[in-house]
Amino acid sequence: MTSQRARARMIERLKEQGITDAQVLAAMSAVPRHIFVEEGIQHQAYDETPLPIGQGQTISSPYTVAISCQLACRGQRLERVLEVGGGCGYQAAILSRLAKEVVSVERITKLVGRARQSLRELRVNNVVVKNSDGSFGYPAGAPYDAIVVAAAMPYIPDEMKQQLKPGARLVAPVGAGDVQSLILVEALPEGGYSEKTLESVRFVPLLPGIS
Repeated sequence: MTSQRARARMIERLKEQGITDAQVLAAMSAVPRHIFVEEGIQHQAYDETPLPIGQGQTISSPYTVAISCQLACRGQRLERVLEVGGGCGYQAAILSRLAKEVVSVERITKLVGRARQSLRELRVNNVVVKNSDGSFGYPAGAPYDAIVVAAAMPYIPDEMKQQLKPGARLVAPVGAGDVQSLILVEALPEGGYSEKTLESVRFVPLLPGIS
């Protein structure tokens, strides 16, 4: 099966799972997910499953990427987005089609190099991949129209919320082990934040430091 056919099946599955944002679906269709996984498991790239990318990390399932992006974007074209836990660069590639500029933070140096290489291969030129500890976001690039976190945190720190523009959204998994939930935070125009717990998820933990 060609990746084009596999991608088309993935898109139909995402629609059945409740992904309705046309720009998110278009981005998921356009970005070749198999480029971001090891050659030996590329035949699984468009399956609904997370896959190992080395260094004890995974690439999130297509639905997890799609719902996170859909929640963050709300059908709008964004200016600047922060991704925390960039991994192999796949979600950054999706976000590059949804925002004018993407800052992707990854703590593992080998994954940073791999992500940069894959993004160059796809000629993605609006993503900056930083080798940095993203535990508290990336204040140097703030404020952001959206923040998407791709690793589980015990809680969402105020320092990260404060990097949102008024009206902007933050999507992050919160919890540990098998008990994690996807949390949606919105920076209210009048000040303060709203927080909503959505569905159960499973992510690797967000660790501090650089390795």
